[in-house]
Formats: sequence, C-alpha cells, structure tokens
Amino acid sequence: MSALQRDALKRLGGLPPMPPHGLGSGAGGKHQFMKKRDYTPEHWDKYFQHMHDVKVGQDTFRVYESGTEGPVLLFLHGGGFSALSWACVSSIISTLVTCRCAAVDLRGHGDTHTVDETDLSAEMMSNDVGNVVKELYGDDPPPIILIGHSMGGAIAVHTAQRNLIPSLIGLVVIDVVEGTAMDALSSMQSFLRGRPTHFRSIEGAIEWSVRSGQIRNLESAKVSMVGQVKWQKSFYHSFSSIDTNETATSELEHEATSHTPHTIVPPGVGGTIAEEDEEEEESEGGGVSSGSDSKPPTKITNTDIINKNTTQQTLTSHEYTWRIDLSKTEPFWKGWFQGVDRLDKDLTIGQMQGKFWMQVLPQCGHAVHEDVPDKVADSLATYMVRNKVAQPTANFKQLVPL
Repeated sequence: MSALQRDALKRLGGLPPMPPHGLGSGAGGKHQFMKKRDYTPEHWDKYFQHMHDVKVGQDTFRVYESGTEGPVLLFLHGGGFSALSWACVSSIISTLVTCRCAAVDLRGHGDTHTVDETDLSAEMMSNDVGNVVKELYGDDPPPIILIGHSMGGAIAVHTAQRNLIPSLIGLVVIDVVEGTAMDALSSMQSFLRGRPTHFRSIEGAIEWSVRSGQIRNLESAKVSMVGQVKWQKSFYHSFSSIDTNETATSELEHEATSHTPHTIVPPGVGGTIAEEDEEEEESEGGGVSSGSDSKPPTKITNTDIINKNTTQQTLTSHEYTWRIDLSKTEPFWKGWFQGVDRLDKDLTIGQMQGKFWMQVLPQCGHAVHEDVPDKVADSLATYMVRNKVAQPTANFKQLVPL
C-alpha cells in the first residue's frame, strides 16, 4: 500500500488491522463461517428515561436523566467523551439502589452548545456544573453524589472544593490520579494524531473504538460513540467541508421520531471505506462483548478511495468527525489535574473514618465505567448503601462487609 493510500485510509476512518485468520476445518478447506459483530448504534432511551436541554444564560446543556426518587448521581464524562458514556452504568445502578441519575454533556462536548466553546478551564467548567444543578433543582437541591471520569473527575473535584453544590453528600472520581495524569499529558498529542480524523459512517466510528481499545465493551460503544462524533459534508475537489456541529445523537433522534431506518452509509458518494473481514472472538476478561448478526458493509477498493480524492469533478460526501478537537484544549490540561489528589492527610483521615474508599477494578482500560459498567455500578451501589444514603433493592449484593 502506498503512502497516499495510507493517508486516504486514515482520513476516512481506517480501522486497525485484525489478526490473521486461523485455518478453518470446514469442508473443502474453507474457513468456518463466523458471525459478524453488529455495530449499529443504540438510541439513548434504552438507558435513560428523559433527555432535555437546560438553559443557562445563552448556553444550552444537554442532560439525560432517569429515576424519580432517592439521591441524585450526577455524572461528568471525560475529555472527548459525552454524557452517553454513562448510559450502561446508569441503567444498571438504577436496578441496584433507589436513586436518580443525571448525565451532563460538558462545555464543548456532545450536544451542549455554548457561546464560548474555547474556554474549557477548570473554573469555567466547574461553574457550568454548579449552574446546571441550580437550573435543574432550584435553591433546594436533593442530596447529590458527584461522579466524574478522567477530565470529568478533575472537574468534579474542583466543583466540590469550591462548594458549588450545597447538597453534595459524596464524591467519586474514576481513573483520576494527578501524578499519572500529568505524566500522560506529554504523550497526549501523539495519541490524538494517531486517531482517524474522519469516519464514513457511525458504524465505522463504533467499530474503530472497539478495535482500537478506546472502549472495550461493544454495548457501551454503540450508545456512547454517537455523542463523540458529528456529521459534516465534505467537498473532495476543494478539500473543504461544512460542519453542522450536530452529533450523531441528533441523527438517531430524527430517525426515532420519523421512524426512518438507520442507513450504514449516509447519502452521497456510494460505498464505504474498505474494512477488514472480522471473525467473532470470545471476550477475555474485560474484552469486547459480542453482538448479533449484521450484513457485511459495502466495500470499495483502496484505488477507489484515491480516485475519489483526486478526481477533477467536485464530489460531495457525508462524513463524521470528532465533536471536539481535543488537541486544541492543551492549554487547559494541567489546570484540570493539578492539585486533584494532593490531599494525602485528609484522605488518610477519611479512610480511617470510613469516609474514603478506593476500589481497583481489573480487566479494563481508561474508560473503566464503559468497559466494566456492571462492576462500576456494583461499587457505586455498595458505596451508597455502606454510607446509608440510598436504599438497596432486591437485586443488590454487597461487595464488602458493610
């Protein structure tokens, strides 16, 4: 494959290669028939009961909610993710304890739209959280447990430290350790450059997220990735594009209301990027869960991709790209994590008093709550019951002595 072909594949969402196929034992020496994974996106209402937009001044924040009783679990996602990354955890925790769940698309992410999408400082984003809580619950909010992952965990700590939520009764941070996070920032730009810049379909984005290991749980990837990518129209002759700034969530919402079936390839130039054949593999530990049968995607050759990019005609195609350009948020990275876990004395005292608890979950990646949502939900439920802030249901099973 030439360098030009490799560049084209990267732009159009080239997928990580699959390992070589094993030899089949079927008749005639052919490979055994294996099921294809289904990468069709899932709608949010499978996991949340309500979706609405909260107005804060001129800004609009997307919020997903479920439950009507008990304390509120307020979920804050990591950088580049969206509120939908909490979908699986939210649906599971609701069966274990009596609680309410609220997941917010933070500034510059998902379907939240703000006047200033460039200021992602810890101060601005923690102010956003406090303002959204006030708009949701007024001057007398219910008991709230703030739960954040990565960047969202750091913002949760800043929000708690600044006392922006008067009814805060608990704080949970997932995969947020200042020393580790600060060390990882030096290689973040290199990681971001290694990601595909565009995808020809939502299914392609979901498949890439699972194959690359960004999300190791296929079910979570199918609902989560739609909030991470946005639709845009590209003009190959002029190498320009029109950015709609709407995530794939909006497309699924339109399909849900119009009863229009989802299509693998959006309207435009026929065909998709050439994708590798994939065999169903068993999940090991926290690996990818398998899906149902799906029709193999339409394929075009690498030559077709190159010809499409170099034709003299002005060709139009519909693509998906990342909702937020994380590389441009670098000025805020240190501010998110500095001072987040440098409370050694306070944490030690809290642990001795039973107020601080650290839980280590194996067989998962950085997106812990997406990779093993059942284990995260079990830990959260145990934390809430142990501290007597929520009533367990008949499904609750304690992980540690209470």
